[in-house]
Amino acid sequence: MTVFEWVRFLAGAALLLSGLAIFLIEMIGVFRFKYVLNRMHAAAMGDTLGIGLCFLGLIVMWGFCFTSLKLFLVIAFLWFSSPVSSHLIARLEVTTNEDQKKHFDIEALDEKLPESGGKEEL
Repeated sequence: MTVFEWVRFLAGAALLLSGLAIFLIEMIGVFRFKYVLNRMHAAAMGDTLGIGLCFLGLIVMWGFCFTSLKLFLVIAFLWFSSPVSSHLIARLEVTTNEDQKKHFDIEALDEKLPESGGKEEL
């Protein structure tokens, strides 16, 4: 193996290991947090960053070819779809949560909203 191949291999291995470390930190966060939105945030951010680093490591190890392009497109798709799906799940949890007083002050939120229910009067 040439020096360039060793550098590419070590850089790819470092990216893969850092992605796996992010996944480990994500799992710890998911099990340690109590509130569902905190757990979901840890899972979404960890998945996005962990998968991105792992796939980047595979791209570096594989070299720049058609397979690398496909892996990069998977990274781009996950970076766009994961935050959107997490946001929709969070909105669903907030609208259907029955124990809201446990996590935030409803009365303080109601006082900050305008009387028209959030709609501007023309």
